Amino acid sequence: MPLLTSLLGYPRIGAHRQLKTSLESYWTGKGSSEELLAVSAQLRSEHWKAQRRAGIDISPCNDFSLYDTVLDTAVTVGAVPQRYRHLPALDAYFAMARGATEHELSALPMKKWFDTNYHYIVPEIEEGTSFALNLSKLSLELAQAKEEGVRPRPVILGPVTFLYLSQGSPLHRLPDLLEIYRQLLEKLKAEGAEWVQLDEPSLVLELSQELRQAHATSLEFFQAQKNRPKLLLATYFGSLRENLDLVKKSPLDGLHLDLVRGTQDLASLLEGGCPENLLLSLGVVDGRNIWKCDFKSAKALVDYALSHRPAELLQLAPSCSLLHVPYDLQLETELDPEIASWMAFAEQKMRELVALAKGDEAALKASLELSEARKASTRLFNTQVRERATAVTSDWLSRGLPFSERSHKQREKFSLPLLPTTTIGSFPQTKEVRKARADWKAGRLDQAGYDGFLRAEIAGCIKRQEALGLDVLVHGEFERNDMVEYFGQYLEGFTFTSNGWVQSYGSRCVKPPVLFGDVSRPKPITVDWSSYAQSLTVRPVKGMLTGPVTILCWSFVRDDQPRSETCRQIALALRDEVVDLEIAGIGMIQVDEPAIREGLPLRKSDWKEYLEWAVDCFRLATAGVKDETQIHTHMCYSEFSDIVEAVEAMDSDALFIETSRSQMALLAQLEGYPNDVGPGIYDIHSPRVPSTEEMVENLRRALDIAAKERIWVNPDCGLKTRSWLEVEGALRNLVEAARQLRAEISSPVSSFP
Repeated sequence: MPLLTSLLGYPRIGAHRQLKTSLESYWTGKGSSEELLAVSAQLRSEHWKAQRRAGIDISPCNDFSLYDTVLDTAVTVGAVPQRYRHLPALDAYFAMARGATEHELSALPMKKWFDTNYHYIVPEIEEGTSFALNLSKLSLELAQAKEEGVRPRPVILGPVTFLYLSQGSPLHRLPDLLEIYRQLLEKLKAEGAEWVQLDEPSLVLELSQELRQAHATSLEFFQAQKNRPKLLLATYFGSLRENLDLVKKSPLDGLHLDLVRGTQDLASLLEGGCPENLLLSLGVVDGRNIWKCDFKSAKALVDYALSHRPAELLQLAPSCSLLHVPYDLQLETELDPEIASWMAFAEQKMRELVALAKGDEAALKASLELSEARKASTRLFNTQVRERATAVTSDWLSRGLPFSERSHKQREKFSLPLLPTTTIGSFPQTKEVRKARADWKAGRLDQAGYDGFLRAEIAGCIKRQEALGLDVLVHGEFERNDMVEYFGQYLEGFTFTSNGWVQSYGSRCVKPPVLFGDVSRPKPITVDWSSYAQSLTVRPVKGMLTGPVTILCWSFVRDDQPRSETCRQIALALRDEVVDLEIAGIGMIQVDEPAIREGLPLRKSDWKEYLEWAVDCFRLATAGVKDETQIHTHMCYSEFSDIVEAVEAMDSDALFIETSRSQMALLAQLEGYPNDVGPGIYDIHSPRVPSTEEMVENLRRALDIAAKERIWVNPDCGLKTRSWLEVEGALRNLVEAARQLRAEISSPVSSFP
């Protein structure tokens, strides 16, 4: 009898990004809520049908979301801040996610979901928050699943992880929240749910005593609850390690293990006293990368489990939700056939599961043959790249002078005013920009015509920035589709999909490059566009690059060598680009590293090794320039309190960070940071245009934390997703806020006309 197969979650944006289209139509007022909900229902139906076709036995429900699962959980348990509660339900939901200009409501903060590139909305639980169950979404989706004939398993985020991820991690509210979960489970049982998947990924962390006790309390509570469905405790993104004992003390009815990142957990459990009737979900197929399953290793785990456990107490599953991979490799018609033969998207991963469950010998044989062919492929290795990486010495990682000395040379060179104003890099990618790029790619617009279009966009962008009064300009990045994909297109060792979209947050989708081989830069990438922009103005124009760690983290990365080696190769390629920009006369170069923090291993005991090579790679990419050249970097959605030393060790001349949603709380974590810092004073992820007064207040908070000589004035992030109307309104207020604060502290005015 074959083992049963199940999924923990499924991509939700639609194979052709239908959810994105519908959401953005609704947000702009072109589409109705009824149309949005109809598209959502259709997508859920299509997803369940795809799972049935693949042979999946147990399908998740409530894994679908209009924006974010953590936000959905907040609504389900009634953790909606008071300021949003006067709005209709759907308006309140999107106001928490995006802000609401017409109601002067800002959005809740947004952070990265553990060590992935998915973002979640951070719940805000006030002391006066009275939890109350709202089962409307969950009941609707469970009923739809049952009507469509699937065997559904509702997915809910566990109470401890929910509180841990909330602002301030208010674990003391756990008793109140558990009462809501008790009601939730009772109602789900009454509605016919046989099993419920309880996601507690925080169990793979190194737990504080408070967090450990919270998990123990929660597990004991659910174990004692009588009137509920069976519960599958789902952990993922790593190994349980010492927390396995915590789980075994209060076993629920089932346990999911990530056996891609936590292979050792299976033996620890089976040979260390596994509860007799505990169902084990074996996460043997990688839910986070796009490489084919290693059937030999996966089958060994399955066979080992079967030697200790009856088949009826085992299920096969991906390591985590398939949210993090694209839909279907069959949609890719332009991929190199050899490289494509090494890959598997959600559709293929489901079929891998089914083949493993059935013990398909043909699939095993094919997997072994492909694995050997990939190892032998000449596409993976470049001798010159490897020799250069081996030759790197510590001298390559250091600037000539320390910041305290080189900053004087930079200030003399640029003559910027106090509180200089700038942006993070990108400007609106209008429909005209997207159309021109699409026409160029399709051959409807030749290279000369496309280059002319881009030059006109850059010239217009420079004029707009000058008119707004910004001190340091950017060229706008109109030639770029994505901050990682763009660079990957000009680097050896990368390939690209046409439809390999994954959700980053809300309607924001990214198409990660596929990094399959050794990395090198055949020719300059950004120099011509940056030089052209600089030729149009006397104000400094920043060169804009994506850093090596971010390119690594935001790509699907080869799994046949350490990530540190791959990152070093990327850093060397970028070092060449940085030096060429300087030679071309670009005096400020921004190398963005928003992924430094998210790349941290989930366990602090593993941080030191990662931070050492990550910081070294940033410095390797940036340290080849003269002291007068100013290196900037941008980091967003990051908490810096526990990595301040590493951030300082990066030794960028100016660090730009996201701070507006936290009211400068993130800047406070950098108190004493010795180099320049640009705390974002308005949130670009919301369409609302904040007032000058609001930005002045944020700047005053910043001045309470950092020295005025060290502060830059800028938005939180790039502006590509916003409209020109929103951007110009916000930047006009930003420049005015800087002017008002300069006047208050009697600074010199800008030397620019």
